[in-house]
Amino acid sequence: MKIVVLIKQVPDTSDDKDLDPATGLLDRISTEGVVDEINERGLEVALLHKDSHKGTEVVAFSMGPKGAIKALRKALSMGADSAVHVLDDDLSGADAVWTAKVLSAALKAAEFDLVLAGNESTDGRTGTVPAMVAEYLSLPLLGSISSVEISGVSVAGEREVESGTLKVRATLPAIVTVTERSPEARFPNFKGILTAKRKPVTTLSLEDLDLDYAARSAAGRSVVLTAVARPKREAGKKIVDDGTAGVQLAEFLATSRLL
Repeated sequence: MKIVVLIKQVPDTSDDKDLDPATGLLDRISTEGVVDEINERGLEVALLHKDSHKGTEVVAFSMGPKGAIKALRKALSMGADSAVHVLDDDLSGADAVWTAKVLSAALKAAEFDLVLAGNESTDGRTGTVPAMVAEYLSLPLLGSISSVEISGVSVAGEREVESGTLKVRATLPAIVTVTERSPEARFPNFKGILTAKRKPVTTLSLEDLDLDYAARSAAGRSVVLTAVARPKREAGKKIVDDGTAGVQLAEFLATSRLL
């Protein structure tokens, strides 16, 4: 079985995120890029299956700038067998639809059995790309699955909804997105870090994917017209109890419409 895991490099989730004032886009240079945690959980699902099914091949897929290779190397050190990096200057600023179209073209050439991804990234948070990929490839999608069961011919899992739990199943090939209820990702060990440097990474351009100039010209890109920095928080009002603290507090809450 061949399992592809979609990997996205995002700004470190522990750092503050800022907009580039020149472009209005998220500043991805001033903060270190990391593998999105939800993608790591998807990778862990694939690796757990590989642990108990030795014929399983796990491939990490990413579309992004040159720096995204670090995220792929992290996936390889965790246990993925190989990686594919879709890299092209014409992908700069790609919106969700253009991203899904490019990933679909790359996946079509990969001949996979299952695609695993996170239900939404921590930077864009649209949660739409895997569904669009499924539509482009005419494949079933099991979205926001909290537990995944993979067999030779199908994939099943549970989805948490407001009224309870849904048990869903689809025949392979299929696309599955996981939630934060999925198992936490393992840490790369020393052997994994060393072997990651020798594992193959294939770099694909738009030309390699047969996406012609017309397709690139019609590609959707995010364009920010204006961007305004969030105003700094003002210092709070300090109330000293001189016998009227209760009244002052009530007036503050009333003025702030918190009562």
